[in-house]
Amino acid sequence: MIVGAIEAGGTKFVCAIGDKDNKVIERVSFPTTTPEETLAHVFNFFDKYEINAIGIGSFGPIEVNHDSDKYGYILSTPKLAWKDFDFIGAMKDRYKVPMGWTTDVNAAALGESTLGAAKGLDNMMYLTVGTGVGGGAILNGRILEGIGHPEMGHLLVKPHENDHYAGSCPYHGNCLEGMAAGPSIDGRLNKAGKDVDPQDEVWDFIAYYLGQAIVAYTVMLRPERIVMGGGVMKVPGLLDKVKTSFETLLGDYVPVPPLDDYLVLPKLADDAGITGAIILANQQL
Repeated sequence: MIVGAIEAGGTKFVCAIGDKDNKVIERVSFPTTTPEETLAHVFNFFDKYEINAIGIGSFGPIEVNHDSDKYGYILSTPKLAWKDFDFIGAMKDRYKVPMGWTTDVNAAALGESTLGAAKGLDNMMYLTVGTGVGGGAILNGRILEGIGHPEMGHLLVKPHENDHYAGSCPYHGNCLEGMAAGPSIDGRLNKAGKDVDPQDEVWDFIAYYLGQAIVAYTVMLRPERIVMGGGVMKVPGLLDKVKTSFETLLGDYVPVPPLDDYLVLPKLADDAGITGAIILANQQL
């Protein structure tokens, strides 16, 4: 018995076939272009197999409320070709199998909680800091969703006293994503984060904003561990700066595990999302 999985990112799609033990059998990736072009690649890959279920973790915002007429849609994405696109509808027109549907970052949280850095924990959070900022949580063993899914990257943050950047988010300006995602570094320094010295003051700003957000996530959700992924978190020394910022801002208000156990990098690296989508597919069975 095999399942299909899709990690639908804003830049690229990853498709995979997995087994009942959540292992990847085969995978492909291709650029995210228009829905028609991109799904043609998806269908070409999956049509070679007799799959029993499909799990999809998608860029968003997406509709996850089963009672909504737009369940399975991508909603108000800046990728205009995908705005109000019925993703699940298009997939079900092609494949008559059960399908799981969530955000790409929720899928990554599921992957890391099942097989990765938070394996065995019923309460955890995954935060990705890259082109954008997104968060997903597993609470009592279940993906956290309500009438919609969390948008943890749009938490408002207090500007650092030495940071005069207005923020890159077109909706909120100086929300977490606007102040800490990759484009904010380019917006301040006119160069990509990978080209910035790890000792540059900008990383103190990024750590300050992430520290604020993690305090909020901690007091609201009380996770056992927070896994921090995405390209920005690969900067040498940034995780240690985030730990220091968080510890200072939390101020011993509530107990948390030792910081080296509480704030960690992904164990599944860049495979967290597609692994989670395989797990989601198997859960449908």
